[in-house]
Amino acid sequence: MRLYLASTSPARRALLAQSGIEPVLVSPGVDEDAAASAASASLGRDLTGPELVALLAVAKASAVADADVAGSPVDGFVFGGDSAFEVDGRLYGKPHDPAVARERWRQMLTAGGGTLWSGHCVIDRRRDDRRRDVDPATRRTGGPDTARPAPPVRSLVTSPAGVPELGEVAPGGSTLAAHGDRVVAVDSAVLTFADDLSTDEIDAYVATGEPLEVAGAFTIDGRAAAYITRIDGAPSAVVGLSLPVLRSMLLRGFGVPWHEFWSL
Repeated sequence: MRLYLASTSPARRALLAQSGIEPVLVSPGVDEDAAASAASASLGRDLTGPELVALLAVAKASAVADADVAGSPVDGFVFGGDSAFEVDGRLYGKPHDPAVARERWRQMLTAGGGTLWSGHCVIDRRRDDRRRDVDPATRRTGGPDTARPAPPVRSLVTSPAGVPELGEVAPGGSTLAAHGDRVVAVDSAVLTFADDLSTDEIDAYVATGEPLEVAGAFTIDGRAAAYITRIDGAPSAVVGLSLPVLRSMLLRGFGVPWHEFWSL
């Protein structure tokens, strides 16, 4: 089974590779700032963390789903993801600039931590008779031998602004919804930072360049791992995609078990 990753993120690719999956990488070419600004203007308010990451995850997956890859149509599942870090009600994306990254770290340390929101979208683009539409009213996890069947997948609704309406998501929680050929989910993890980090340590970390192009200005799969003392939620969600949630999306949404994607 083929999985297309609508991203060029080395971290997301490494996560999947560590799990036995070799995705096909495709750059989605989405203007994230423009998409978020347009949705915010349509709603007449700022997007929440779950709304933002769900919107951009759908935009990325949609951009790749109907594209040609190496001269051929996509044949498999397309995954798009996005992340944002929220501290005291404020969303942090990629800082890009060292001065911005340093200031964000000072703000994050003052707050003591924050919530990492991770958006996911999977679109079914299988081109054989295995493809089937999602029926949110009946789709459940696993088959008849499943010991603890999950509740039916909720129906995905999209606002006129193009924002998936997934309901309230508490920090550290997740939600999942499906409609037609796609499943959208948001997962989150609450992070606690070390309380004895110095200005010199922040400056040294920013000087490596590592935090400049990642949401929240930190990574847990790199040098910043030593600065994070606690994670409440899936660690993989902080890296770039929640592996447990992606597994659940594929199984509950399309009836496809995780191991069918393994590269054997």
